[in-house]
Amino acid sequence: MIRILLAEDDDVMREYLARALTSAGYHVTAVDRGTEAVPYVESGTFDLLLSDIVMPEMDGIELAQHAAKVAPQTQVMFITGFAAVSLRAEENVPQAKLLSKPFHLKDLVREVDSLFGRADQSHQQ
Repeated sequence: MIRILLAEDDDVMREYLARALTSAGYHVTAVDRGTEAVPYVESGTFDLLLSDIVMPEMDGIELAQHAAKVAPQTQVMFITGFAAVSLRAEENVPQAKLLSKPFHLKDLVREVDSLFGRADQSHQQ
């Protein structure tokens, strides 16, 4: 099963994202800040780091840069509602996918599915 580490500081958003991805057949571990995600990233057991960019203590860009060093096999996808921040993300972590808020949960699942070659599968939401 594909394992996703979700780092999102907004409680409601984190719950919705985790529920949608779990329903789509992914194993999701959800945390509320970048610093809490670090030990999970360092375990090297996740296929995808799905991270908000703007978070307290450690932002998503710093987290993704750390992941690139300690777990280079982990793919990265950012979610953000800030256009200027998304430009910074593209400059600092060019290999990462970027999904801008607002988005529909089906769009998120479709993007994650395509990362793992599951684009032909349909999911119930």
